[in-house]
Amino acid sequence: MNKLYKELGQYQEKNIYPFHMPGHKRNPSCMGMHLPVELDITEITGFDDLHHPSGMILEAERRTARLFSAQESFFSVNGSTAAILAAISACTKRGDRVLVARNCHKSVYHALYLRGLRPMYIYPNDYPGMTLNGGISANKVGRILEENPDIRAVIIASPTYDGIVSDVERIAYAAHSQDIPLIVDEAHGAHFVFSNYFPDSAISLGGDIVIQSAHKTLPSLTQTAFLHVCSDRVDPERVRWFMNVYETSSPSYILMSSLDSCVDKLASSGKDMFRRFTRDLEEARRQLAAGRHIRLVTPSHEEDERIFDFDRSKLILSTRDSSLTGPALHRILYDEFQIEIEMEGPDYVLAMASVGDTREGFDRLCEAIETIDEREEENDPAEKSEPESPTGEKKKMLEMEDAIESSKETCLLEESIGRVAADFVYLYPPATPILVPGELITGPVIRALRQYKELQLCVTGLWGEDGDSIRTVADGD
Repeated sequence: MNKLYKELGQYQEKNIYPFHMPGHKRNPSCMGMHLPVELDITEITGFDDLHHPSGMILEAERRTARLFSAQESFFSVNGSTAAILAAISACTKRGDRVLVARNCHKSVYHALYLRGLRPMYIYPNDYPGMTLNGGISANKVGRILEENPDIRAVIIASPTYDGIVSDVERIAYAAHSQDIPLIVDEAHGAHFVFSNYFPDSAISLGGDIVIQSAHKTLPSLTQTAFLHVCSDRVDPERVRWFMNVYETSSPSYILMSSLDSCVDKLASSGKDMFRRFTRDLEEARRQLAAGRHIRLVTPSHEEDERIFDFDRSKLILSTRDSSLTGPALHRILYDEFQIEIEMEGPDYVLAMASVGDTREGFDRLCEAIETIDEREEENDPAEKSEPESPTGEKKKMLEMEDAIESSKETCLLEESIGRVAADFVYLYPPATPILVPGELITGPVIRALRQYKELQLCVTGLWGEDGDSIRTVADGD
């Protein structure tokens, strides 16, 4: 059986001259830096076609489906974004009404706009004492679906960027009781199927389409993802058609071979890799849990029923009991200890662990946090202001599509209160919208945006040289 990543490695040894794309012609000397140009090919003889696979790419996708216990799996070289766009498009008709978790990634909202869908939002539970989103309530999903029988699909993100997992099985039961599909953005949970240490994957819990970013937590290159079809409620041919719409017509064979290699590696060595990883991760969590001021957060159902489950590979380090903010802790870790973390919030940082981590890497993080925690003995944690949280329910004044297509005016932030947002505004990461076009701009939202800017968090969607303005729907529209 030919495997894409092996064939690609062997192809560079053949004396075949490329009178075809790409323009570098596999000639490293014409590039300004070292890149694997010898492996960078297009759809040439013997290498199959991602958009109409019949050979080694189709076999690679079938091996993926077997590994993840899905009915069918599809490669995405445009990340989870293209897979989410395709999944939502394949499960709906233009203009359908859908139930959407309000803490979904921005790509979900882009799919709503592109397909002219009419969303009803369900908001996640609050996480007490921190600016984190909790899970989605299965009871609320069931109640909303019973009261709104015209809803045609349910879309949630589980786990969240921070690792909070919803009760996917009960949410799926509620959706299936109405004979509609559940689409799960499991971009941050591709590793779940490989160890009982982690929560169960939505693939085994009733998700009808499950999207996973291979590059986030598995050994695969950036921009690689899987779309898994897991039930007969989804037409795989319709999925393939929409994947062709949203993916590039010139897919990277380097990225595809990375997915193929990832699947092969996990099939042959995954158990041993994850056994070592979870052992080292649990030891690191034990050490980090000793902090008194920089505190390891481990959400649990036993402590709070609003949390169903938690991905322990997400190392959430709270600064609430210290003199530091999240961004300040990030800077110290980077400047003093040469550690780059995944993201920062107003009152925490997130260090993301994966099967690619080493014992030495875990030790560096633990020693750095221990050192910083010891320094905090001399500091007063009461000097900080309470972080603003803009996660409460928003009032929808216009449909998202109408707001996007409207005439727009740019206002200073404080002058925009009471007006209607015309753009998405979000922190990046995690790219969950604080404001969706069509929503009312309120004082708490503006105060939170001001605080985020003061903390030098990456706020996307603001205007002006200093990001002190926002676009709103023009009066009269």
